[in-house]
Amino acid sequence: MKEENLRVFLSSIVRYFGHTSDPNVDVGAPYLVDEIKEACREYTGLISISGEYNGVCYFSAPAVLLKHLILSVGETDTSETMMLDTVGEVANTLSGNARRKLGKGFKISAPYLSKGLPAIETEGEGNRIYAIPIQWKSYKALLGVSLH
Repeated sequence: MKEENLRVFLSSIVRYFGHTSDPNVDVGAPYLVDEIKEACREYTGLISISGEYNGVCYFSAPAVLLKHLILSVGETDTSETMMLDTVGEVANTLSGNARRKLGKGFKISAPYLSKGLPAIETEGEGNRIYAIPIQWKSYKALLGVSLH
């Protein structure tokens, strides 16, 4: 995966959290993992990518981060359904921003939402995932990107 493509996702996550009541977000150094289960939290919103690029983009976060994220944008419903919707919205926003930068050949699916480990295979030759640690407030999440 090209470094400039990874930077598109990094800037998108910073921009996303910039619209919350606490816009400070720390983005850690990306590292490679072979399987999605190595880089997931409690809730995951995953977007499949096809076209010029193939792969996945996902946002994975613990419940406590999602609850505070929901509250920070003025919502009061912090139910499991709302947390799943939120993790999917973050993933969809990130991949949508990437599509604007990477062109119309970058096709994205509807979000796949999961509590626990997503039941999606991302293993295989050339499918390693860049896991990017995200810290917002005192909470840790992950952005995962695999494009080939």
